[in-house]
Amino acid sequence: MSDRPAAPADPVDRLSALLERFRVRAHLFHAGPLCGVTHYAERPGIGFLHVIRRGEMVVTHGDDPSAPRRIEVTEPSVLFYPRPLAHTFHNPPEEDNDFTCATLAFDGGASHPLARALPPVVVLPLAKVEGIDHTLALLFAETTRVRCGQRLLADRLFEVLLLQLLRWLLDHPAEGEVPLGLLSGLSHPALARALVAMHERPGDAWSLESMAHEAGLSRSVFAATFKAHVGETPAEYLAHWRLSIAQAELRKGASIKQLAGDLGYASAAALSRVFAQKVGISPREWLKRRSPEDFSAGTSRPR
Repeated sequence: MSDRPAAPADPVDRLSALLERFRVRAHLFHAGPLCGVTHYAERPGIGFLHVIRRGEMVVTHGDDPSAPRRIEVTEPSVLFYPRPLAHTFHNPPEEDNDFTCATLAFDGGASHPLARALPPVVVLPLAKVEGIDHTLALLFAETTRVRCGQRLLADRLFEVLLLQLLRWLLDHPAEGEVPLGLLSGLSHPALARALVAMHERPGDAWSLESMAHEAGLSRSVFAATFKAHVGETPAEYLAHWRLSIAQAELRKGASIKQLAGDLGYASAAALSRVFAQKVGISPREWLKRRSPEDFSAGTSRPR
């Protein structure tokens, strides 16, 4: 096969297979002004999505080295926290402002593939995201007055907003400061085809050649490009993807024997060996050590 990419193929859906397996559930908890200092504590499995409709503020993250200590927000923006990270809003008490905020519960908590792949915080002016105006208009309409089903509809609209934000990050990885990993790989047109195929068919007998064929690249170019964008080899990524699925299904009560065949392993023993090699403990021991948040991340209000 040539080292040149194949002719451009039809666009692929880079998110559906991922989010169908690993859901993110939003829960509205605030709509209206914020004055003074508001602190959002770090909680296992919980992220945040804040929409600043009007006003200015300063956001601080304490001494956490993973995030900037101070961010100034001077225009309508969305602040997205995909992983637990304590943050504090500082709003001038006299300034007129308007916020709509939701928690995000990631299935599997910190093991959710997207939670691992995103930067600790994304700050994005609303004006940059094409098509977001319609979603925000509906969201703000639902949060300005009480109507039947208001909270449920607002939660779903926050999930739509999250999808639009993820689309923007896929299309603007450099501007969104997307690190090496899953989203960086999905942002690459050729790699996206291979990654989506693995996401949709994790139990196939994948080889480097078959992955490269999906991408339309030679094996050598595919392997080098994959490592450069995703940060690990295709085989390592596939093993981690299969284990993420195994962990999610184990939390739901599935058996290792059932999962082995679905994920392309010859036997339950083979899957258990890979699980122990990658995770450090057996599937049975891993299940015993899981916290309640790992099984079902709650959507209660922040403290």
